[in-house]
Amino acid sequence: MGIFKRFKTITMAEINGLLDGMEDPIAMLNQYIREMEKEIMKAQQALSRQIFLEKKQEALMKEMEKMVAKRERQAKLAVEQGEDSIARLAVKEKLIYEKQLSLYKEQYEAIKGQTATLQEKLNHLKKTYNEFQHKRLLLISRANVAQSIKHIQNISALFHTENIAKGVAKAEERILMMEAEVQAGSQFSSPMSISNYNYFDPDMQDELEKEIQKLKEENRETV
Repeated sequence: MGIFKRFKTITMAEINGLLDGMEDPIAMLNQYIREMEKEIMKAQQALSRQIFLEKKQEALMKEMEKMVAKRERQAKLAVEQGEDSIARLAVKEKLIYEKQLSLYKEQYEAIKGQTATLQEKLNHLKKTYNEFQHKRLLLISRANVAQSIKHIQNISALFHTENIAKGVAKAEERILMMEAEVQAGSQFSSPMSISNYNYFDPDMQDELEKEIQKLKEENRETV
């Protein structure tokens, strides 16, 4: 049994480790927020019950104050009428009610203190919840930016800049060759360009003769 228990422990530890590595930070934040919302709801329900008890205790106090005042009036009336036994009974009940009223007041103050403490705790919990909500939005924004940058980096890693540069250079060289072929073809395929190349302006005949004469003189001087 010890071996199987140890194996189970090791297996669970490995599974938990894998799960920890796969945890989504946004999902974790959302889970924390949901847990806080549940706690706030529980605290609100507890506060509602506490306020109900406080109101109920306050009603008991008011009812007991009425009973004390009533017995006091009865005792005064009995004394005025010379009914000592009735006055004695009224005073007796009045004292019992006053003692009960004192107990109710102590309980009421204790309940009020508990209500105030619970209200304070709830307010603190709500404040913390709001702070977490704002921080959650900030963290979600940061996580989205980080994920976007990581995605871009992963895409960039798939491309080799050097290969791309070579490919662009090869394409440019091919285009230059195509342009040269087009330009050469337009020059040698046009009859007008050939005829224009063989054409000699008659006005340049004198200049031609002068150049020929100059070359002859230079040739005689060298001889």
